[in-house]
Amino acid sequence: MIRCEIIANQSVQEEITVLLEEKIPEIRYTTVPLVTGRGKESRKLGNTTWPETNFLLISYIKDENLAVVKGVIRAVKQKFAGEGIKLFCVRAEEI
Repeated sequence: MIRCEIIANQSVQEEITVLLEEKIPEIRYTTVPLVTGRGKESRKLGNTTWPETNFLLISYIKDENLAVVKGVIRAVKQKFAGEGIKLFCVRAEEI
């Protein structure tokens, strides 16, 4: 099992979730709709100086679906270059 974390601008949230549900119909995930912070290239703090915000999507997927998730994120990154879309994955163990 793999834990995937997707951090991206709120403007692409629907695009990402629709594609994930389309490509992996059984996918289950949790979203944190308002995430603020500082990334490598910009700040998204939701204030008047740095008004943008991100969202966070967390999903535990089967190993065989990892390539699909990577493909979805690659496609969205190509379509929305410059939105700072990140995917982080680590092995997870259910106890």
